[in-house]
Amino acid sequence: MSARARVLVVDDEEDMRLGLCDLVRGEGYEAEMAADGGAALERVRAEHFDLALVDLKMPGVDGLSVLAEMGQAAPEMLVVIITGYATVESAVEAMRGGAYDYLPKPFKLDQVRLVVGRAIEQKRLRDENRRLRHEVESYHRFEQLLGRSDAMRAVFAAIDKAAPTPSTVLVRGETGTGKELVARALHQRSERADGAFIAISCGALSESLLESELFGHIKGAFTGATADRAGVFEAADGGTLFLDEIGDVPPAVQVRLLRVLQEREVQRLGEVRSRKVDVRLVAATHKDLEAERDAGRLREDLYYRLNVMQIEVPPLRDRREDIPLLVDHFLEKYGRQIGKVVAGINPEALQFLLEQRWPGNVRELENAVERAVILHDSGPIERGHLPLQHRAQERRQNERLSLREVERRHIIEMLGATGYNQSQTAQLLGIGRRTLYRKVREYGIELRDES
Repeated sequence: MSARARVLVVDDEEDMRLGLCDLVRGEGYEAEMAADGGAALERVRAEHFDLALVDLKMPGVDGLSVLAEMGQAAPEMLVVIITGYATVESAVEAMRGGAYDYLPKPFKLDQVRLVVGRAIEQKRLRDENRRLRHEVESYHRFEQLLGRSDAMRAVFAAIDKAAPTPSTVLVRGETGTGKELVARALHQRSERADGAFIAISCGALSESLLESELFGHIKGAFTGATADRAGVFEAADGGTLFLDEIGDVPPAVQVRLLRVLQEREVQRLGEVRSRKVDVRLVAATHKDLEAERDAGRLREDLYYRLNVMQIEVPPLRDRREDIPLLVDHFLEKYGRQIGKVVAGINPEALQFLLEQRWPGNVRELENAVERAVILHDSGPIERGHLPLQHRAQERRQNERLSLREVERRHIIEMLGATGYNQSQTAQLLGIGRRTLYRKVREYGIELRDES
């Protein structure tokens, strides 16, 4: 927005037009006039305005029609409807039509000054947020990953080195850090970008279902196999396959997986012949694979096949300088999805977010911002929009807790962090949903309605 905001006054009464223009200019803004809706629309299509004051009742094109047309011609411009025929119905209709505010005649000059000043400030904040988002897009975005911290720059550099190669990549990091986004970035920056990207969580399926999902099956291979079906290795031929939670693959499936990686061919369940596949594998885990290997739960030869190149995604607590960028991104994302205009976040609320430990990492931060947007009415996000507990205060309590009580409290905390979304809570905890249900029953935790 320019240093002096531009305001268009639209009214069929000359005295009203002149009076409003004088008032607007007296506040330090530029003011232009239009005597009817048609003339106003011509000017808006030809020139830039930050705000329009539009009379509701005019000959020809009325104010509500002008409002709708202006929304198409200049979607970033704010509109205030002015009328001498004030009713609740007309006010509601104007606001539903996209008006920023509504002024009934007769009005006091101070009322107009207040509404105009508030609208211009709102427009300034919108433009500033848009500028910052553009800056984020230009300088701090790497595919769908956001970050300006040294830790994230190291991740970006590793992706750039690994992406052009056909080598298997192992992405390591805590739950919620964005490992799948790293896998997608590797795919998008590779020569396979035009091919398929397929993601599957190995920890979410039973052994039999995982085998069938990975390798496919033929009709009659097992009870319920009523037709031939290709697995994800075949579906990702020519592209990238992302196997999340690779540390949860059962030993029997590990043998078959190793053969695919060694021979570059897959054999469907129940089938004798093999099929050649050309797939770039990206695997991810939050587990200590070295410990899994040493304990005999992960085959050593598979470990080395997976561990060609590693990319470590840092937890959010180690990249706190990225939190403002992430917050701005999530505010824009959920504001657009929910249909709300959010004027940023105030310093107190942002500082509160910076002080949190974020055991659920970026996913937990995203959930917190989404809830804040839902609770938000107008203006910036406030501290009261963030229903989080001060974990630092909880840690300062000098209590001696049993391991059982620590686990119970952690589950309750994660349920609260996800708004009692049980699927997301299980993901944050790194356990299956059935395990979560069992622990909830065991500890007598009351589950709220996820809605």
